[in-house]
Amino acid sequence: QVQLEESGGGLVQPGESLRLSCAASGNTYRINSMAWYRQAPGKQRELVAFISTADDTTNYADSVKGRFTISRDNDKNTVYLQKNSLKPEDTAIYYCAATRNVLTAPAMEDDRNYGYWGQGTQVTVSS
Repeated sequence: QVQLEESGGGLVQPGESLRLSCAASGNTYRINSMAWYRQAPGKQRELVAFISTADDTTNYADSVKGRFTISRDNDKNTVYLQKNSLKPEDTAIYYCAATRNVLTAPAMEDDRNYGYWGQGTQVTVSS
């Protein structure tokens, strides 16, 4: 089993930055794909950013391209989501997801392809 724990959420003002962390523990051997999803009130969960742990390929939702950056630290078994120029519409619960499968587009966008999920961390962007 793999456990994922998110941290770094909070309340920020529009235009500010925030970095989320997702620490993986347990049997993390051959976790090949990790992602950040978010779910806003009344909306479906959507993919925000994806990273392949095999070759560091990344993919982003159009709404966050140029503002968010996903990265990883293998030594710490941690994936990060750096979020800059935050907007009120970025307000959501952010979830970390992982799978041993090697995912490519469009499979990476389907949350059913991820077997491991964190509990989520709330991000609120408001003045």
